[in-house]
Amino acid sequence: MKEVLRGLRLMLAISLGADAARTVAALVTASGQTLAFPFRALALKSLVDGAAAHDGRRALIGAGALAAVSLMGRLMTWASFNVRMRLRENTQLHLDTHLMALTAGIPGLEHHERPDYLDKVELVRSERESLANPFNPISWTVAAVAQNASILAMLFAVDPLLAMLPLFGIPTLLARFRNEKAQTDLRERQTGPGRVRRHLFGLVTSAAAAKEVRIFGLTGVLAGRRRLLTRQLEGDRRATARRGHLLNLAGSLVFAAGYLAALLLVVHLAAGGRASLGAVVLVMALGAQVNGQVEVLADQIAWTVRTHRAVVRFLWLTDYARDRAAAVTPTRPVAAPARLERGITLRDVSFTYPGTERPVLKSVDLFLPAGSTVAIVGSNGAGKTTLVKLLCRFYEPTGGAILLDDLALRDVPVAEWRARIASGFQDFARLSLLAREAVGVGDAARIDTDADLLGALERAGAAELPGALPRGLDTQLGRDFKDGVDLSHGQWQKLALGRAMMRPTPLLLVLDEPTASLDAPTEHALFERFAGAARAGAAQSAITVLVSHRFSTVRMADRILVVDGGRIAEAGDHAALMRAGGLYAELYQLQARGYR
Repeated sequence: MKEVLRGLRLMLAISLGADAARTVAALVTASGQTLAFPFRALALKSLVDGAAAHDGRRALIGAGALAAVSLMGRLMTWASFNVRMRLRENTQLHLDTHLMALTAGIPGLEHHERPDYLDKVELVRSERESLANPFNPISWTVAAVAQNASILAMLFAVDPLLAMLPLFGIPTLLARFRNEKAQTDLRERQTGPGRVRRHLFGLVTSAAAAKEVRIFGLTGVLAGRRRLLTRQLEGDRRATARRGHLLNLAGSLVFAAGYLAALLLVVHLAAGGRASLGAVVLVMALGAQVNGQVEVLADQIAWTVRTHRAVVRFLWLTDYARDRAAAVTPTRPVAAPARLERGITLRDVSFTYPGTERPVLKSVDLFLPAGSTVAIVGSNGAGKTTLVKLLCRFYEPTGGAILLDDLALRDVPVAEWRARIASGFQDFARLSLLAREAVGVGDAARIDTDADLLGALERAGAAELPGALPRGLDTQLGRDFKDGVDLSHGQWQKLALGRAMMRPTPLLLVLDEPTASLDAPTEHALFERFAGAARAGAAQSAITVLVSHRFSTVRMADRILVVDGGRIAEAGDHAALMRAGGLYAELYQLQARGYR
C-alpha cells in the first residue's frame, strides 16, 4: 500500500510539475463531461412526466434542462480534449527531460550492461505513452466514480431494489481486472523476446551490418528467426485475448439478466401506479448504460493500474539512480587534486561485474607515475578495458583501493573527478550535431571558440577534417538530417579523438583502442604525438593511458603493462620486457611476423 500511495503521489506530482493549471482543468472537464449523461436522463424524465401529466411548464423545464445539459456536455467534451492535448504535450516534455537527466545522471554503466536491468529500462521506455499524462487515468477514474454514484442515486430514488442493478456489473468489473493483469504479465514476459525481435529487424535493415548480411546471405536466416519469434509472441497474445473475450462475454450475460429484471420491476411499479412513465424512461436510459458505465469505470481503474505500474517502474529507475549516486557519494568529500605529485596507485584491486561470479581483476597492484605514458596490452577478455572503467569510475572496485597520490579516489566526487579526465574509446559515439558541437562537447565552455576546436583537432591528427567538410565546423553531420553529411568510420573516430583533446590539462587521458579503425602507421604517428604531448605536459603531471592491440604502437610508452587472466603479468618499458623474454616478447614477435 505504501508503494501504491507513493506511485499515485508521483503520478499527480508529474502532472502538476508539468502544468498545474491544466491538471486541475482536466479533472473539472472530465467530471463535467461524464456527469452530463445521467443528468440528461434526469431531464428526459422531467420532460416525459410533464408531457404525460399534461403539465406544460414541467415539460418545458425538462426540455430546457435537456438542451442545457446536452450543450454543457458538448462544451465540456471540447474543452476536455483541448486541455488534455496541451497537458499531454507539456507532461511529455517535462518527463522526457527528467528521464534524460535521470538516466544520464547515473554514475556507472551497470544499467547499460546487465540484461535484467536492460529489460527494466526497456519497459520504462516502452511505457512512455502511459507516462505521457499520468493524471489522465486518475481524473477519468474520479469522473467515472462520480458518474456511477449519480446513476446509483437516481435509480435508488425510483426504488431501492433498482440500486442493486450495478451489482450485476461486478462480473464485468472482475473480468476487466483479470484481463488487464493478464495483459500486463504478458507484456513483462515478452519484453526480452521483444528486444530480440527488434534487434533481428535492425540487423537486416541497418547500415552497420549491411555488408555481412549480404556477403553471408543472412537475410533469410535472420528474417526466419524473427518470423518464428513473432509467431510465438502473437500466439501468446491471441490466447490471452481469447480468454479475455470469454470472460467479458460471461460478465455481459450476467448483467443482461440483471437489466431484464430491473425493467420488469419498474414496469410492474408503473402498472401499479407506484412509478411514473418518466421513471420507466429513466430506468431504461440509465439501466441500459449501467453495464457500459461499469465497464468504463473498470477501464479507468485498469488504466490507472497500468499507468501506476509504469510509474512504479519509473520509480525503480529513480530509486536505482539515487542508490547508485549514494553508493559513490563520499561521506567526507575532498576536492580532486590540481596536479599529481607522484601518480595513481591501484592497491590490491579486485573487480567482479555485478550479477556475475567470476572476478575480472584479481588483487592488482599497480603504479601509474605522474607525467608518464602507460600502455596496456593483453589478449581479449584479459581485463584491459575493465581497468579503464575503474579509472573512469564507471564501476567501483569490489576490493582494494585506487589512490591519487595519498588521496583515496572514492573520496573525490565522481563528477569532479571526471571533470579532470579526458577519454577516447573504440566504441565512440557518432554525434550527429554540427561538427563544432561534435568536437566542442569535450569542453562545452569552449564550444564556440574556433581556435580551441582547431587546436583539439590538430592534437588528434585531424587538422585537415574541417577543410573536407562543405561548411567547415558548421557542417551538419549525419544523413538523417537536412543537408547532413555522413563521414567515414575513420573521420568519425577522429572527431571523437578531437573531443578527447578538448580539455587542455586533464590529470588523466584515457585512450582505449581509440584508433582501431586507422591503419598501423597512422595510429603509430598519432600515439607518438600523444606521447610527446604527455611528456611535454609532465610538469602538469598528466598521465596518459593507452590501450591498443598493436604492439608496434605501444612500444613508445614509458611503461607497458601486460594484463593476463585479470592480473598484471608483466610491467616495464619495451626494451626491458623484450629482454625478459616473457609473454610480451612472445606476443610482440608473433605480431611482428604477421606484418612481414
